[in-house]
Amino acid sequence: MSNRIDRKFAELKEKNRKALITFITAGDPDLSVTPRLVKAMEDGGADIIEMGIPYSDPIAEGPVIQAASARALKNKIRIDDIFTCVKEIRKITGIPLVFLLYYNCIFKYGKEKFFEECSKAGVDGLIIPDLPCEERVDINDMLTASDIEVITLIAPTSNNRIERVVKDARGFIYCVSSLGVTGIRAEFHKDLSNFISKIREYTGLPRAIGFGISTPEQVRELRSIAEGLIVGSAIVKKIGEAGSDEEAVQSVRNYVAELREAMDN
Repeated sequence: MSNRIDRKFAELKEKNRKALITFITAGDPDLSVTPRLVKAMEDGGADIIEMGIPYSDPIAEGPVIQAASARALKNKIRIDDIFTCVKEIRKITGIPLVFLLYYNCIFKYGKEKFFEECSKAGVDGLIIPDLPCEERVDINDMLTASDIEVITLIAPTSNNRIERVVKDARGFIYCVSSLGVTGIRAEFHKDLSNFISKIREYTGLPRAIGFGISTPEQVRELRSIAEGLIVGSAIVKKIGEAGSDEEAVQSVRNYVAELREAMDN
């Protein structure tokens, strides 16, 4: 068990705690601020951090994260710049880091080179929304040769495919709370609890619920039915609304601390 994601979930299980997984877009508002935001989230109580790779057509993302991608792309950000940023992050924290990106980014960069650079920089996992588990054959060799975990996403509409989807899953299962794209929501899929319970029939991996969680009240509502909760758009929104880099860092730290408090108490 050498991957940081596996170690983190094992550590949390020992302490009877749930994982708080937070998301930002790399390079939003500027790549120099990204390491500070990562540290702010860790200081606030995040256990695992997802970093979105800015992309011009993020099909799974709602308007908040689309706007963050647009802000980052204005700075002419490249994937090599993000790898350099991760190396800087690794100088200040060992928190598990997961890239969320689209398969075209990997394909255009070069699959083998991409996985090599992930390993060198210290990336622990990948979430690739547009790469179904049945089509991972293209990267299976790279997965076998590396310790990087591709996280499996599963939605409430996948009830009849759960066993097949989770068969070779690693790290944790990303359980999509609602239909549609990412974004802040007032309510979740009506059968969410049953859906999460059914996943347990087919895998012992930790389950983390994402898409739409934004308030401490929602954290308290959902924390009992899964091993982790994922918060993204609400954090990205705070970054977009901040008047300065310092305000963004402070706002994110305080907000994540509120979520941690709700997760634990």
